[in-house]
Amino acid sequence: MTQFKKGLEEASKFLPNNNHLAINPEDGKWSSETKKGTTRMRIDEDTNMKSSSNGFKGLKNHGRDEDACEEGRANKQTALYTEESELSDLFDKVLLYTENGVGTCFGDESVETGLRKDKQPQRNKRGSSRGKGRGKKQGSKNTVDLGTLLILCAQAISTSDFRTAKELLKQVRENSSPFGDASQRMSHYFANGLEARLAGYNIRTQVFYSALVARTSSAADILKAYHLHISTCPFSQFSIFFANYMIFKFAEKATTLHIIDFGIAFGFQWPNLIQKLSSRPNRPCKLRITGIELPQSGLRPAERIEETGRRLKKYCERFDVPFEFNFIASRNWELIKLVDLKIQSNETVAVNCLDRFKNLLDETVEDNSPRDTVLKLIREVKPDIFVHAVRSGSYNAPFFATRFREALFHLSAIYDMLDATIDHNNKERLVIEREFHGQEIMNVIACEGSERIERPETYKQWQVRHIRAGFKALPLDQEFMKLFRCKMKAWYHKDFELDEDGNWMLQGWRGRIFYGSSCWVPT
Repeated sequence: MTQFKKGLEEASKFLPNNNHLAINPEDGKWSSETKKGTTRMRIDEDTNMKSSSNGFKGLKNHGRDEDACEEGRANKQTALYTEESELSDLFDKVLLYTENGVGTCFGDESVETGLRKDKQPQRNKRGSSRGKGRGKKQGSKNTVDLGTLLILCAQAISTSDFRTAKELLKQVRENSSPFGDASQRMSHYFANGLEARLAGYNIRTQVFYSALVARTSSAADILKAYHLHISTCPFSQFSIFFANYMIFKFAEKATTLHIIDFGIAFGFQWPNLIQKLSSRPNRPCKLRITGIELPQSGLRPAERIEETGRRLKKYCERFDVPFEFNFIASRNWELIKLVDLKIQSNETVAVNCLDRFKNLLDETVEDNSPRDTVLKLIREVKPDIFVHAVRSGSYNAPFFATRFREALFHLSAIYDMLDATIDHNNKERLVIEREFHGQEIMNVIACEGSERIERPETYKQWQVRHIRAGFKALPLDQEFMKLFRCKMKAWYHKDFELDEDGNWMLQGWRGRIFYGSSCWVPT
């Protein structure tokens, strides 16, 4: 570690002393962030975002032989265009309505049919881990209870019995695999988290954990996994359908619709709504989106959200919807002020958050709960509608052993669901398990205090927070719920369930609630 720090200090000497580390390709001038830790950008209908054919502008190498490189450059451009074309087609296939009126929010019938023909024998099975695993102990007569081993290992760690914990962890490793059945796959990622927590008791903690979470996936990789996810599981699909339906309903007569999206990520939710807005009988209203997201590490903290803005702008140009995009890249959403949201008069304001407030800290870490602070900010906005979808979970206890048990109980059902709906050798399933659930498990187990950002609460706990912040729930549309029940029965595994409670639309699997969606307005 000493040598690493010394090398870092030496390397730092070669960096500029100021923060001007980016160049504006439009004018060649140096640019910088407007505020420390926060980056903002605006893309509107008057901005020219076009670039040269190879994706760069104003960059030349006068020393190269243009004739000798012409063929190679043409081949690179052809490959780039082919990749972009395929990616664009994939985005359209996943995110837009099809010609027969069926799209992401209603399920892509062509995709669904293909998946279900392949998955039907497996999807109808009752046991998710019967003879399908490919773990290291496959075919062994000795059955190992991985859940019990994991709980015993976590208890040993909580009592600082590290020798016993390591022995138990070794047994889990020998019987788990990321390519096995549901129990083996889940145990593999829980073992990763336990190993990282054990490493946290010595000098290797930060190096170990940083290496595990440093991976980032492209929008294309995430989109492919997302495509599989919405085709086999209704949770994200129906949450987006619910949010877009309610927002579109409230913006029926709006001249300007301003959506404030907490946790916009890749913006997969909005192309569908953009297409819907373009179909209004009168002229499409202007769409303003303020995307709020965490910054990335590195020299371009807002790179991903900028890419999201450009992608949404292309969809708006395609469907002739006037568009303006603003973003806020900040690690502390509770520090965002009303003025930062740039709300204008005579516009319909919709606040949207799909399962991202679980990443805010709560009163167990800070006296003034960031969750309550953000809800008060939304109340101050006075939105026409506030759509909130939550992951309903109870593994947010400050005590490690209790939190571990709840996380194991909750996520075992997730892996059971994946095992019952997707083939074991599916590559996109590995992305879902590694990038989504695997990283969540790592954070829940290995991190404490402000470093633990996975803090799900039940929908009933969120309901108390909403009411305390000055909101009242809107009743569910019963025709809408009837449609949902029909679609869930037609498209998805029979063990998925749809219910309602206290103006919340609830989604679950085999009797266990996973997601809740609701709409709120200021009292």
